[in-house]
Amino acid sequence: MIPALREAFNHNFLPETYHQLLKKLSMSAGTPIAFRVSETPCFLPKALLDQMADYGRDLVLQLVNNPEYRRASDATVPPQYNVPNESPRPMFLQVDFGLVRNSNGELEPKLVELQAFPSLYGYQPVLAKQYIESYGLPSSLGIYLGGYDHDGYHQLMRELIVAGHDPENVILLEIHPEKQKTLCDFLITQRDLGIAIVDILKLKKRGKRLFYEKSGRDIEVRRIYNRCIVDELERKDIALPFDLTEPLDVEWAGHPNWYYRISKFSIPYLKHTCVPETWLLDQNSIVPRDNENYVLKPLYSFAGIGIKFDPTQADVNAIPAEQRHHYILQRRMRFEPVIETPAGITQAEIRIMYVWPEGGEITPVLPLLRMGRGIMMGVDHNRNLEWVGGSAALWV
Repeated sequence: MIPALREAFNHNFLPETYHQLLKKLSMSAGTPIAFRVSETPCFLPKALLDQMADYGRDLVLQLVNNPEYRRASDATVPPQYNVPNESPRPMFLQVDFGLVRNSNGELEPKLVELQAFPSLYGYQPVLAKQYIESYGLPSSLGIYLGGYDHDGYHQLMRELIVAGHDPENVILLEIHPEKQKTLCDFLITQRDLGIAIVDILKLKKRGKRLFYEKSGRDIEVRRIYNRCIVDELERKDIALPFDLTEPLDVEWAGHPNWYYRISKFSIPYLKHTCVPETWLLDQNSIVPRDNENYVLKPLYSFAGIGIKFDPTQADVNAIPAEQRHHYILQRRMRFEPVIETPAGITQAEIRIMYVWPEGGEITPVLPLLRMGRGIMMGVDHNRNLEWVGGSAALWV
């Protein structure tokens, strides 16, 4: 999107440099990167990223500052996963945008989805810096948002996640972390902060306290950076070794209940120029006649699981009435291909990653970018293509 940088990159690209990039990324993470990394970063105007960051902040504040929405979102938190001591604000938020052409032929961002759950806060800066280093790109290219630099960002993440505790008593919590595609992010976070990566199935509960085992010792858990997605627990029918609904003497760096409260469920309640027409299926189960312009989405799933394009009335009717409150129908966006690559012009989905410190303001800290040429943008849906996948937005 910045022609001079784009043309120079494409002209100078060498496959062997890309392979070295992947090798160095794996070395930095301590594990092979389990999802596809694009051959290229994307060069974006800072003004466009700032516009999206402002839009995302406005959307989140609409929800959090609305008592009526807060009451409506109570119904989204399953009783068996309703964790006590919920924070008044989410600590980590992601807002995803696609770029479309408006009626005037201009590019504008449109909301794809939003989620109050941590993303790749450890891995993404490493990827962005590796692009700059491996390809010899200008060191003046921006990586962070919100006025942060490398040191300031890492200090912020330490304050949010470790929060003054002994790092030994802080854990990154996940289900079977060694099997997750985001293991690279977990390992970088562990390295940077000195915290443990713990499988939720290996936690031990004694009274109101949780413990994990380390070198034959039981270590008390005082703060949890939660990366465990309940959707996966339910899909795999995994029983937890303790009851999440019982009060625990533990702090949460990102309270789990916000995963439900700010999600696809939120979109029908939003009013903004960037928000596509969206409604909850239990409120209206009639598929419009121009169904090719709509998409059916489950509320709580990652990596595009369960999304259906061009939904028919039969598709909707097949969903039991008591389950329809877990789905939305949304007007489909046609992402505009804007990135010229040797493999063809490519679409981009841009994620603005935010933090919301206790007692502070919601602040954008990083952009994350996914490139794709298929019907869906997730890296899982572009496996057999080149010049697509996870990427970084480097700004000027």
